[in-house]
Amino acid sequence: MEDEHEHQIPAILFDVDGLLISTGGAGTKAWRYAFERLHGIPADIGEFTESGMTDPTVGRLTFARVLGREPTDREMARLLAAYLDRLGVEVEQSSSYRVMPGVASLLPRLTDAGILLGIVSGALEAAAHIKLARGGLNRFFCIGGYGSDSSDRAELARLAIERAGRICGHPLDATRLLVIGDTPLDLDAAHTVGVAMGKYTGKALRSAGADHVLATLEEPLPGVTTAQTRSGG
Repeated sequence: MEDEHEHQIPAILFDVDGLLISTGGAGTKAWRYAFERLHGIPADIGEFTESGMTDPTVGRLTFARVLGREPTDREMARLLAAYLDRLGVEVEQSSSYRVMPGVASLLPRLTDAGILLGIVSGALEAAAHIKLARGGLNRFFCIGGYGSDSSDRAELARLAIERAGRICGHPLDATRLLVIGDTPLDLDAAHTVGVAMGKYTGKALRSAGADHVLATLEEPLPGVTTAQTRSGG
């Protein structure tokens, strides 16, 4: 039986925002709340940052632009704490929160097939799980690489792959894994799949290095056969 699955993809890593779920702007609102509460400025992170940046980078760049200086360590700690404190409220109150097309059926099929699932996200680890909780998705993910681990997106993928190897009890070949995202910054890894559901086109994702491009996660994943993901394993 093991020989039948010798070439099966052992693990798949997913971005969160815009790929698995959309919070309907909850993160932006939480950042605005944090800046206004601590500094009296309702900062809009969209003016100073771009999709795919890590949360610490977003906080630091926005702080520097609206306050005209770099934050101290204490100020960053307070800012991130205020952001996280508000994020759960904004996620729960968001009228536009949704699980993205194909996700609810895909994740259980992958886990039933014996594929280890993980997160690679620029979000703080706590923020990623707050966002996934409303959609009931946390239970599918054993490992991850998060914005709280590094500001380098490629390093986040490497960390997640290393952690997957610890669960499996041996190092995993990165070229046999899939890393799936919807922005160019998500695609700095060995074997990537771009999903053109957001602001970036398939052409832009290919230019950023995606090995494959899908329109949504309702389409078959490259290298994962229908037999591997049929219900019941």
